[in-house]
Amino acid sequence: MALGTASIAAAKSGVEKRLEAAASVLSETLHGVGEGIPSNLLDRAHCVGVFPSVWKGALLIGGRFGKGVVTCRVEDSSWSAPVNFRIEGGNIGFQIGGNQTDLVLLFMGKRAIPKLLRTGFTIGLDGTAAAGPVGRTAAGQTDALLGVEIVSYSRSRGLFAGVSIDGATLRPAHKANRVLYEGWGPYPKEILLGQIPATPPARPLLDVLNKYSPARRQGD
Repeated sequence: MALGTASIAAAKSGVEKRLEAAASVLSETLHGVGEGIPSNLLDRAHCVGVFPSVWKGALLIGGRFGKGVVTCRVEDSSWSAPVNFRIEGGNIGFQIGGNQTDLVLLFMGKRAIPKLLRTGFTIGLDGTAAAGPVGRTAAGQTDALLGVEIVSYSRSRGLFAGVSIDGATLRPAHKANRVLYEGWGPYPKEILLGQIPATPPARPLLDVLNKYSPARRQGD
């Protein structure tokens, strides 16, 4: 029993550290003067995914693997509690030979939730994707993304840029979600629809989103 308790504590610590890292990554990619994600693009996003430290070759030769979290707009356009997700495979760029990168994904349509909750959602196949424009001066370029379902960014070795990640697969990380929400439930769909309140470790991430894209700005 002691070993089981220790394992649960370690898993919980890992999930909480991932949420902390996700909040830091998102804050830095939104705050960057002249090189951040355009605010009008974030305001149009229906869901946001943050995957800190996606590794190259972590599990498979030439493969990519990482864990992160996704939160979506709910009916009042505020942000839902986050769901843990895994990302695997795909042509994820690693600048200047780096072995890991942070990813930020903006899901632009309301169809994102049912697609995300499939057993496996493949970017580029189940949803069109494009590298995102960077910086405040890029705000005018966002019109070119009309019809694109996923806008993606990466940060590696201090460089932040839009990146293509076609072929990467997303799926809910059920074990991590059970740890975060302390039980077999709730289901990811319930969380992303706003039916479950956020736990304290998730507050810093949601605070960042509410700072840069609060509910009152949705639809502006």
